[in-house]
Amino acid sequence: MEEREVTINLKIIGPSRPHRLPVPSSIKVHELRKLIGAEVHSPLERVKLILHGKVLQDTEHGDDMYVNLNEGDSLLVAVAPKPPAKHIRDGYDGDDDDDELKFKMPESTARWKRQLFSFLQEKLRFPDILLMAIFSTSLKAWAVIIMWFMLAPVAYRWDIGPLYILATGFSIILFNLGHRQQGDLSAYSIFNDDFRELPGTLNADRIDRDVRAGQF
Repeated sequence: MEEREVTINLKIIGPSRPHRLPVPSSIKVHELRKLIGAEVHSPLERVKLILHGKVLQDTEHGDDMYVNLNEGDSLLVAVAPKPPAKHIRDGYDGDDDDDELKFKMPESTARWKRQLFSFLQEKLRFPDILLMAIFSTSLKAWAVIIMWFMLAPVAYRWDIGPLYILATGFSIILFNLGHRQQGDLSAYSIFNDDFRELPGTLNADRIDRDVRAGQF
């Protein structure tokens, strides 16, 4: 269908006056919310759109949703109120705080990952902590994990299970040691030239100096 420009009517819930806005006849819901947010001077995350009694969603099953608009269509715009100041919200555990803690996929994520995320979250009801663990782990790490589970029965069959677990632990420590850049100091002075310590290191000499200076 050929894309054209249409003018829609924005009816904002509240005391605001109606607006008229020219937009493409076919547009992503996310882009439409962005345009309307700029028009009503509200952040994108606080703008909800209702067309023909249906709330428009940015995505469905991980795919970007489009909306087809006709000349003169009316959109109901709901703008969520600005949240109270942080010191007022302290000690209050509301749904908004829970929403902020939910794991969300970045928009730049590959389509197949967003579809898989949507399936696991909406269909299988995976908890957010499990989704975070799944999608925060690289493919290389998943390959290592799968290989570990494939070799575990072999280690059990050869009666070297404890050694297998110990070797796994040491391997995790070894591969997570990282590398120091030239000139960087180690947190352990024994590994530094002239046993240099990091600034602010608390040791017996520091305590002795503070006691003698009357700082304790």
